[in-house]
Amino acid sequence: MRTPGPLRAFGQRVGARRGRQVAVVAVARKLASLAWRLLTSGEDYAYASPSRVRLKLRRIELLAGEAPQRGRQLGATPSSKQEQERELALAAERAYQRLVSDWQTGRSAKKGAGAAAGRASGGSSQDPAARQTGQPLTPAL
Repeated sequence: MRTPGPLRAFGQRVGARRGRQVAVVAVARKLASLAWRLLTSGEDYAYASPSRVRLKLRRIELLAGEAPQRGRQLGATPSSKQEQERELALAAERAYQRLVSDWQTGRSAKKGAGAAAGRASGGSSQDPAARQTGQPLTPAL
């Protein structure tokens, strides 16, 4: 929830409605299900920053016993490249926020629970016609 991207936008949206602690748990659950999906399908995360991934893979290679490369620092990446990746992550976050806002405006057009568009009643559930009367239905003969 600290780095830009769709997960942060999701956490902010849930946090605004339910509170920060619930949002942290929701993001953790989404992250766990995302990790499971990526591991089982063998796909890469679409919003990963390539420089961080490269850095992490190189650290793993060094821990596995690969020879270090002389004259090259582990974290030596141009800051402009990192800024470009950060801008891409911010753009992904904005795209997620736009998707959610479009989804919510389309959803608010429905008035009844689960009603198809144009089929929902505009009346209150407290109206006599909306409530069950408790009278058994008698068949018309």
